Amino acid sequence: MVLAFASVSVASMAQDAVPTEKYSVSTNSFWSNWFVQANVVGTSFWGSQENSGVKFDKLFKGYRTNLGFSVAVGKWFTPGLGLRTKFTGIWGRSVISEDKKINASKYWVLNEQVLFNLSNMICGYNENRVWNFIPYVGAGVGRNMSYNTYSMDLNAGILNTFRLSRKVAVNLDINYGLFDPRFDGFNYHFAKKNSFKNMDRTINVEVGLTYNLGKATWNKTPDVEAIKALSQGQIDALNAQLADANAENARLNNLIKNHKCPETKAGGEKIVKEVVSAPVSVFFNLGKAKIASQKDLQNVQAIADAAKANNAKIVVTGYADSKTGNANINQSLSQKRAEAVADALVNMGVDRANIETSAAGGVDTLSPISFNRRATVELK
Repeated sequence: MVLAFASVSVASMAQDAVPTEKYSVSTNSFWSNWFVQANVVGTSFWGSQENSGVKFDKLFKGYRTNLGFSVAVGKWFTPGLGLRTKFTGIWGRSVISEDKKINASKYWVLNEQVLFNLSNMICGYNENRVWNFIPYVGAGVGRNMSYNTYSMDLNAGILNTFRLSRKVAVNLDINYGLFDPRFDGFNYHFAKKNSFKNMDRTINVEVGLTYNLGKATWNKTPDVEAIKALSQGQIDALNAQLADANAENARLNNLIKNHKCPETKAGGEKIVKEVVSAPVSVFFNLGKAKIASQKDLQNVQAIADAAKANNAKIVVTGYADSKTGNANINQSLSQKRAEAVADALVNMGVDRANIETSAAGGVDTLSPISFNRRATVELK
């Protein structure tokens, strides 16, 4: 079991190294991608004493078939490779006659199995895929309680899972097992231990459910080559827009900083000179009403100083980007953003009665769209 875990872990690292979006996924924590399973089992048994072979039409006769159950717990280390520990309990048969009552026996089998999700390996990971085709191989130990015999076993099968939801899937598991020829309590003294055709065998058909524990999905890694292939012209255009916005903001800030405060003539008469002001933007993160960077308030401080010096009113208008959220959410969010900036102005000493707030809701007037997540501040 330890060697199996180690080999799957190495394969997991190799899987993550693939640089294509179709097959490469981000590594999840050890506690992610676990699952449990429970199944009803229909089984058919034939023993080493039937080494001449069993015809297909007799494979599912009542004297060699019975029911049982299985439970399993496992983990996917990558979308394509996993391990499963499985316990199967059977009310089985030991075929010594065509009387199913005489043949009745009870046994259990405990297996460790390596799972290969070929659907993900060949077609790429898809968390919404309805059908996953999962061959597996394994080994373990079994005990026939009716005859007090033990045997190592080898098994192989195909697990089919059919997605019902992110957490739940239906199982259809078909598997084949090989046991020591003495496992069924017969042919004990004259069985040929090393003869493959003399081994006891089972065919099982299992139907049940899989329940995924914790995080059951995988995040695809970015396609690095596609990102590198992004047009340099587009990047330059965005940089130019940002540079223009910074230059305009600096020009307007300079006008505000260089305004002249009211002068007093002889006799106490005040000369009030007009202050030229343009809107200053304060930006927010997606879905948030908390100011993203306190540096944005440096420009707002200049407007606050001008308003206090001239007893002027300030208008704060909140915005949201129209690409995310519905109209009601964006209206409320833009109002909260305006109130957040108004609170910052009050902290700068501006009288709250001199601050007007409004909400413009979701807009797409600026590009890129993230520039619309803002509030503007201007003198009225």
